[in-house]
Amino acid sequence: MDSEVAKKQVQEILDASGDGDARLVPILLAIQAKFGYLPQDAIKQVGEYLKISPGEIYSVASFYAHFKLKPIGKRHITVCRGTACHIRGAPQILEEISKVIGVKEGETSEDMEYTLETVACIGCCALAPALKINEAVHGNVTTRSARTMFTAIKKGEKRG
Repeated sequence: MDSEVAKKQVQEILDASGDGDARLVPILLAIQAKFGYLPQDAIKQVGEYLKISPGEIYSVASFYAHFKLKPIGKRHITVCRGTACHIRGAPQILEEISKVIGVKEGETSEDMEYTLETVACIGCCALAPALKINEAVHGNVTTRSARTMFTAIKKGEKRG
């Protein structure tokens, strides 16, 4: 976020944030929507604007799993680990995806193509096991369908 353009974009978000003590989370949400994560320079800029320390901002951002403090890949893969998904094979599906894309849980590929994460529940228990690629939900996933899906994505045959 070195560029002046990015600083101006953050400033526009700050200027539109209104007044009050409860605006930190909405500001952080807007910044993450713009950049895909919370850049360190943006956190510093927010702190200066709201007159709070970057440490306070990091404590809020790290409390909520939704906030990302590092850039994520073009394809953000979220595998559900909820009870229904777990008992229907989510751990094996996660392992299969990891093998195919070459990224372990919690990591982002060097080429910024993939980020692989798990969540407690994505709210699609009837579709278990389920995963998301960006905002697209995929249900009734098997290790075989996961292998096929991610092999096709890697070959450029399918957009995820």
